[in-house]
Amino acid sequence: MTLATAAQAAYIVAALLFILSLAGLSKHETARSGVVLGISGMVIALAATVVLAADGGETLAVVLLLAAMVIGAAVGLWRARIVEMTAMPELIAILHSFVGLAAVMVGWNGFLEVENGGGARAEVPGSLLGVHHAEVSIGVFIGALTFTGSVVAFLKLSARIDSRPMMLPGKNHLNLGALAAFAVLTVLFVISPNLGLLVALTAVALLLGWHLVASIGGGDMPVVVSMLNSYSGWAAAASGFLLDNNLLIVTGALVGSSGAYLSYVMCQAMNRSFISVIAGGFGIEAGPAGDRDYGEHKEITAAETADLLKEAKSVVITPGYGMAVAQAQYPVADLTRKLRERGVEVRFGIHPVAGRLPGHMNVLLAEAKVPYDIVLEMDEINDDFATTSVVLVIGANDTVNPGAVEDPDSPIAGMPVLRVWEAENVVVFKRSMATGYAGVQNPLFFRHNSRMLFGDARQRVEEIVSAL
Repeated sequence: MTLATAAQAAYIVAALLFILSLAGLSKHETARSGVVLGISGMVIALAATVVLAADGGETLAVVLLLAAMVIGAAVGLWRARIVEMTAMPELIAILHSFVGLAAVMVGWNGFLEVENGGGARAEVPGSLLGVHHAEVSIGVFIGALTFTGSVVAFLKLSARIDSRPMMLPGKNHLNLGALAAFAVLTVLFVISPNLGLLVALTAVALLLGWHLVASIGGGDMPVVVSMLNSYSGWAAAASGFLLDNNLLIVTGALVGSSGAYLSYVMCQAMNRSFISVIAGGFGIEAGPAGDRDYGEHKEITAAETADLLKEAKSVVITPGYGMAVAQAQYPVADLTRKLRERGVEVRFGIHPVAGRLPGHMNVLLAEAKVPYDIVLEMDEINDDFATTSVVLVIGANDTVNPGAVEDPDSPIAGMPVLRVWEAENVVVFKRSMATGYAGVQNPLFFRHNSRMLFGDARQRVEEIVSAL
């Protein structure tokens, strides 16, 4: 068996490991093994790539590849050690931009090497040059769109720019015009490839990626992160076709399809049109936060909350991004143990888009050793709120907003939410009466059975635990 054959066999093994990794990540109980399988597949894939480069006698390529791996591993380990869980969404968004930029570079390299008389031109038969040109244009377009879209998502999630949607006049026509321009430029590039057309195509894709994500409001950012994950997968697959690398094609297709399906599921959970979100909010206009007078809110102390919990038979905790910011998951886990020791039924209700990243709350609770079996999805818990004694809303806002159900004029009207207001008592942990990430006021705060517990969520939960 030659080294090249062994490397291709290793690629098949790596692809299988990636598939098994996805399967493992689908459940809490197998998530850790899923991560290990994914890491193992990537190690095998990198080793096979180095072997292929060495087998081709490309000494300089091997040196550069190893140097890139060392630098990348060092930066990755450094970032992984210092990043806070609250910063994970923007970190993932910026990582997606690297994939997009890599796809652009691969596409440009494919054009320059083949079209400008490089040695690789002989490897592309004349009858397939048109296919090659199409691969270049599609790969560059998806990569450039992913790059700028991910950069905008990073800027929004890290609060470096306004999270509200950018509403340019005729924004829908701008998006459609950019897609039409891409189609025309691709046809022209296939017929007569030249540098000017590739530059124009790249520029159109960069501007479209920026506008697509800038036009999407903060309330849809979890979907955007998942969507960009899908885009990065398709960009990787396009690079695989250009590089004739089967593993890149398979891996890119896995990431692209799984990301697209996750985006679809999340859109269903938010009553958003999948097409409208991936088209940059097509047909969705930004709504005002609203100045409606809902009356006066009522406050509660940590000691009073503890007294309420002592008398409770059942408690549901609905966490949100505020819990991540306050790093309150550990005292929340302590509170859960204390209550369960008292015989109180405690469960968690997780909205599909709680936080700013799919599965964000689940990871935080797992990190704090909260049992998996009491962490329930929205559909599993929603019908039980009417028979719940106390609901603790810790850092959540838009995902528990009754306006989504009761106010047809609300910007989030129709979005499925956790119906916490049906419980006997609701305690809302917040720093202030400010609106949520979607910029929409929450009538829950003014309900007769709701009380506001202001301050840092971690400190307040610790005070409740002490009082218990």
